[in-house]
Amino acid sequence: MPEPLTSPFRAAAHAAADLVADYLAAVPERPVWQPMAPAARERLLAAALPQSGRELTELLRTIEAEVLPAPMGNGHPRFFGWVNSAPAPAGVLATLAAAAMNPSSAGGDHADVHLERTVVRWLAELVGFPHRVGAGLLTSGTSMATIVCLAAARGRAAARLGHDVRADGLAGLPPLVGYLSAETHSCVRKAAELLGLGSRQLRVVAGDAEGRLDPVALRAAIAADRAAGRVPFLVVASAGTVNTGAVDAFEPLADLCAEQGLWLHVDGAYGAFGVLDPALAPRYAGLARADSLALDPHKWLGVPVDCGCALVRDGEQLRETFSLVPAYLRDEAGDGLGWYSEYGIEQTRPFRALKVWATIAHRGRSGLAADIAHCTRLARRLGELVAADPELELLAPVETSIVAFRARPAGLGATGLNALNQALPAAVQRRGRAFVTGTVLAGREALRACLLNAATTEADLTVLLDEVRAAAGDLTTRQ
Repeated sequence: MPEPLTSPFRAAAHAAADLVADYLAAVPERPVWQPMAPAARERLLAAALPQSGRELTELLRTIEAEVLPAPMGNGHPRFFGWVNSAPAPAGVLATLAAAAMNPSSAGGDHADVHLERTVVRWLAELVGFPHRVGAGLLTSGTSMATIVCLAAARGRAAARLGHDVRADGLAGLPPLVGYLSAETHSCVRKAAELLGLGSRQLRVVAGDAEGRLDPVALRAAIAADRAAGRVPFLVVASAGTVNTGAVDAFEPLADLCAEQGLWLHVDGAYGAFGVLDPALAPRYAGLARADSLALDPHKWLGVPVDCGCALVRDGEQLRETFSLVPAYLRDEAGDGLGWYSEYGIEQTRPFRALKVWATIAHRGRSGLAADIAHCTRLARRLGELVAADPELELLAPVETSIVAFRARPAGLGATGLNALNQALPAAVQRRGRAFVTGTVLAGREALRACLLNAATTEADLTVLLDEVRAAAGDLTTRQ
């Protein structure tokens, strides 16, 4: 039998709080990231299944010695990699309380279910998306939210053709075609593949240098597919593209989708929260006209992983797509909304809402907006520093908080520059003072710095560029 939750647990819980607080306080003074020592890695990989239990305090000592010294690095103010945020302190605390309750948030009359209704509404309000109760739910991330939203779009398209896709699958349907840009996140292709639509039915539409969808090219692609007997049904726009953070022009896309009867889905995983910065807000005009929007509170808001959100305009369409209620799970509450498990894929669902609630409630709208504006201001400053440096090259305008650039030392041709910049991210990471990742933009190897941490300062930007130049110098010398 498990031991009763008396004094040993209380003592260990206090020790855990101190351990986590000490860890978070020390993060800025530590290397951002370092490769694990082979022996330390092997200890984790080769750990034997224990035959007898260990005391809670002993487990904490192991966590302190073996786990906390080897972080991903995303809590550090000089972590500029991918789109991974530092955890919001309020979210860290709420995660513990949610784990202590450990409900299944599939449905029923308990706090987590009702709190999820509230935080989904809050998220919609933050980004200005119209929301009716029941027309959204929390997910593991935008990858899952995208599957949820595209499944609803597929269901609507099939129903308009007189076809029940849930009962009959896609057999007998003409090809359903979706449209996106070259910079659209890979989760959209994964969703299309998993939903049986097929990646060949996704049209990559021409765009500008930063990957924004061109409405003129989109219209031509739609016309060509209709003429060939295919059925256009979906347009995927981006509120912050993967490589440069560019925001699509939503108004003309929404006009075209309304005219053509297409579902407009917006991938706002990271970038949609940029609308909270008054300097950026005009770029998001028309976002509210989308049929669905996928968000990741665990990105720019700092909610501890995992937490995504699917928002849809038509909640009934979402329910028609997923609802399958066995007798033992019938909703008896009388609110008419049913369980969350009727609106998505998960049946047993974790209590994600508490950490979202705590994160937003702790900072408030004004605090979140200030944090995001701080990040976008620093991103613009980083762009200025890059543009002013003859050894560096800015590869795209800075729109949100992603800066795409590369090292450009004198004397290297195109092939040499690509080789250098391909090697640079790992070289910078190993040095431990900053963390940046790489990408390919318009055929050129690039560095991609994403700023999400409100604790980052302009001095941290200086360190990043110093490290890039130093690592580039080392690599060039070896060539």
